Amino acid sequence: MAHPADFANAHVRHWRDAEYLFDAGRWGNADQLYGLSAECGLKAVMVADGLPVDAAGSPARRKHKKHVDTLWGTFRAFVQGRRTGHLLHHLPQSNPFTSWSVDNRYANDVHFNQTAAASHRTAARRVRIFYLRLKVRGHV
Repeated sequence: MAHPADFANAHVRHWRDAEYLFDAGRWGNADQLYGLSAECGLKAVMVADGLPVDAAGSPARRKHKKHVDTLWGTFRAFVQGRRTGHLLHHLPQSNPFTSWSVDNRYANDVHFNQTAAASHRTAARRVRIFYLRLKVRGHV
């Protein structure tokens, strides 16, 4: 049974676990969780900015049911001109998760390294800071 989506909580949970795994040198799972943390952070902002959700709390429109590697541009377009859009300059214009894939959860450890995980960590941290700035302002 799937539980209702709570993007804000999942954003924080994935971030914390990714940090724990990164510090332990577990690059593959840390990398996956940084991507999921960023994705959930972006979706939490979109929902707070009016994205319709279905009964389970997931984005109701198919074009928003994406992972972070393809969600970035959709996110930027969605919040542009909305109450959270004025802080978009805190996020990179181009997608820092183009080399990330949810399908890598099936990959062998040899395909992961600290450099790639650190890159996605930096990008996820930017999403985290963006989210926290919005939270302080009462937007999420």
